[in-house]
Amino acid sequence: MLPLAGDAQTGFTLGELTTALLVGSLTLIVCVVAIRLSNRTGLPSLLIYLGIGLLIGENGLGIRFEDEQLTLVLGYAALVLILIEGGLTTRWDGIKDSIAPAGLLATLGVGVSVAVVAVAAHFILGWSWNAALLVAAIVSSTDAAAVFSVLRSVPLPRRLTGMLEAESGFNDAPVVLLVSALALAAANPGEAHSPWAILGLAATELAGGAVIGLVVGYAGGQLMRRSAAGSSGLFSIGVIAVAVLAYAAAASLHASGFLATYLAALVLGNLGLPHQPAVHAFATAVGWLAQIGLFVLLGLLASPAGFAEQLVPALVVGLVLLLLARPLSVAASVSWFGFSLRQQAFLSWAGLRGAVPVVLATVPVIERAPNVDWIFDLVFVLVVIFTLLQAPTLPWVARRLGVTEAHRTRQLTVESTPVEELNASLLTVDVGPTSMLHGVAVFELRLPVGADVTLILRDGHNIVPTPRTKIHHGDQLLVVTTDAQRSRVEELMRAISEGGRLAEWTKKARLKVRKRPGRPATFG
Repeated sequence: MLPLAGDAQTGFTLGELTTALLVGSLTLIVCVVAIRLSNRTGLPSLLIYLGIGLLIGENGLGIRFEDEQLTLVLGYAALVLILIEGGLTTRWDGIKDSIAPAGLLATLGVGVSVAVVAVAAHFILGWSWNAALLVAAIVSSTDAAAVFSVLRSVPLPRRLTGMLEAESGFNDAPVVLLVSALALAAANPGEAHSPWAILGLAATELAGGAVIGLVVGYAGGQLMRRSAAGSSGLFSIGVIAVAVLAYAAAASLHASGFLATYLAALVLGNLGLPHQPAVHAFATAVGWLAQIGLFVLLGLLASPAGFAEQLVPALVVGLVLLLLARPLSVAASVSWFGFSLRQQAFLSWAGLRGAVPVVLATVPVIERAPNVDWIFDLVFVLVVIFTLLQAPTLPWVARRLGVTEAHRTRQLTVESTPVEELNASLLTVDVGPTSMLHGVAVFELRLPVGADVTLILRDGHNIVPTPRTKIHHGDQLLVVTTDAQRSRVEELMRAISEGGRLAEWTKKARLKVRKRPGRPATFG
């Protein structure tokens, strides 16, 4: 006999399902509509979603939620999907020069940040070393969702963008390991491992996660290419599943699942698989859904009653982190790789915190560490305040430090089978107010064979350019190029934007002079 709706044996009734779908769908609609508010005001979307969670929580509409264990599980699931989106949409040639400094910042930099914040919290706030180290580790990770969303609106050089993307993809893994180890040590002091043992375990898990991620990503990509290339929708699901498999395989073998996931997604996104526009669109949608669900859930779990008490400690920890720990960690990690002081200052300000620290703040409670119930409220307040301070000001800081580019080139995602079959890409080039592309005619760009400017958007009007059409400040160019010439087109646009129409000729002339060192250069 089938159980009836409302039967106690079902555990979850049709009536409860209806209520859950009603609340969930309305919440999603409000969150989607709220993006317009975020775009207009510059208020980070994650804060809006946290606010929505608070509004529908026990102090708002009255929905009661106090399950830290479920929050941690769902939080990890959401972070996996967010990392997958980041990896799939990150181009290898954009981050390959940043892998070494980003890896060092995600490991050595995290260690420096934890040490500085812990010492400050111990001596300024009078916390025990256990509490100081726990909080320092929890807030040391930058957030992939926050970083990826902000980078879409700031025209940065490829090296800085790649640096931030790679760091936010890498540093979740060591921070999760560190927080878990410190929480276990606080809960069971007699079973605590030595710092060297923790360091060795972390190195082993990270290395294992890296190997598993690369292997699963490559093998899964080849399998998908050969067996599931027919339907773009089905193919997209398969690609996401491969990246999730990397997490599960690594975690099952006690390796770093987060690092495996990101690297697997990075490999998949750069294998030249079919249906890339569809895969990117699907991954972006899944990533947004994960972000919305995660931030609303964290808002539900939070209790505003404890915020006031943690305001001052959150400000102290946050200021130490922003003004001292983060700059020192950046200097210790990337100064060896030729980053200027201005670039280091920007990297310091761009260390955005988001969902990851708030999720990790539930770990000490779940591990039953003593006297740590206040940590979640402190981290929540810190994330809100410093996201409000850093994220909206990031474009202004970039301009003041002079690290922005005068133009920005982005791949235009279009689901177009003919374009894909021609091995072509669509790029948009935003001509900034200081770009030297201004006044350059289309024919003077000297784009390689297989590339052309097909459309110009100017003052809200579309212009089909002729070879003698001149580019203006504020224009948005649509460039069609073959995949083989894509990097060349981007380099050419960057060179002309920075050096004018003769930039490439001047560069070639300098190279010729260098090749003939015995002959002096003459200028008429």
